[in-house]
Amino acid sequence: MTLSWAILVLAGLALVGGLSAHAAWRAVETQAARAGDPSASVRTGYEAEDHFPGAALLYADFPVVDPSREIAAPAAGVTGTTALPDLPIPANAAAFAATDMGVVAARPFSIAAASSLARSRAAECLTAAIYYEAATEPDAGQSAVAQVILNRVRHPAFPSTICGVVYQGSERAGCQFSFACDGAMARVPMRSAWTRAARAAAMALAGYVYAPVGLATHYHTYAVTPAWNRSLVMTGVVGAHFFHRWKGFWGTAAAFSQRYTGNEPVPGPHARTAPTPAPFDAKLYAALAPLPTPAPITNAAQVTPAYADSGSYVAPPPPIAGAKPKDNLPPASQILDKWKDSGKPLF
Repeated sequence: MTLSWAILVLAGLALVGGLSAHAAWRAVETQAARAGDPSASVRTGYEAEDHFPGAALLYADFPVVDPSREIAAPAAGVTGTTALPDLPIPANAAAFAATDMGVVAARPFSIAAASSLARSRAAECLTAAIYYEAATEPDAGQSAVAQVILNRVRHPAFPSTICGVVYQGSERAGCQFSFACDGAMARVPMRSAWTRAARAAAMALAGYVYAPVGLATHYHTYAVTPAWNRSLVMTGVVGAHFFHRWKGFWGTAAAFSQRYTGNEPVPGPHARTAPTPAPFDAKLYAALAPLPTPAPITNAAQVTPAYADSGSYVAPPPPIAGAKPKDNLPPASQILDKWKDSGKPLF
């Protein structure tokens, strides 16, 4: 009975803490709106529902980092992000953003126009991404990951092929999906899990749409918090992943206008490119050039005659008649023969 009461008390405290955080968040948001803060925005539709999965993240104090600076996937189970395309935004983009705030299902994907070689390459790349990113996820989780990849193919911020999206950035160790750079592909896949991932890939390529994640182009697991977490809009939670889309026009259905080219590259990480050498800087080269050898401090005229020819060869004096020539050898050793080369010290 005591244990039950303790559990009820802890649950009550957690509820009160959640309500307090909710009230604090509302107060901050209201105050910002009253102060005319341009960064404050009123959430509508799906974003206004504080009970949606993962809404507790609104109360977490995560650092806000410019998402354009985070190119590589920061950890396993996290997609990298990239800069938004430098393309003109339609004049009615604000209207699109205002009417498309909820979870909008993507259009069915089709590769029917691609060649048989391109279709097989697309299936292999999508299967690899599903396997290495979501092998332990339920079927819904694998379909959600596949949907993110297909959404990226249609977004102008990413490559227009499936293999291009999956292995984007691998040529410079800046992978969008970490498995392409962290050595995970060196492990032999489990046959049963690979077959399951291939089934999820085939469904997605055949036109199956996983609507719950909408137009998500990013995801991350519960275990990590990438820098772009607060700069995007969460569309849902499936399995162990949180799914996100971009804010504003680039997260609306109208932005997903890129056409699938079907020119699938060879599956696998790209060949590493050599770093671009820095341009020649004449000023820097002159600054790093060795200093000239300084002139000798002592003038030759100041050297005394006794030392002027100190390095010259001096011939020995002629021998004396009848005298035993001196051999200039060292004197004979005074050590007894029994101690020679013994290695033992003498005391």
